[in-house]
Amino acid sequence: MTTLQLIHDIVGAAGLLYTTTVAIAAIAAIVSADPEQRRAALRVLALLVRGRGRSHDGP
Repeated sequence: MTTLQLIHDIVGAAGLLYTTTVAIAAIAAIVSADPEQRRAALRVLALLVRGRGRSHDGP
């Protein structure tokens, strides 16, 4: 395995982990019966999908 293949595999695994985390947070925000858990899941989701180029503090 070359270094380029290793980097490719690591980036692919990181992307899969990120996508899975976003999906779980979105599902938790939708199906949770507890309003506090929904708000927490929405906060996590907002942090995960927020663009890095923004300079304001809001979600």
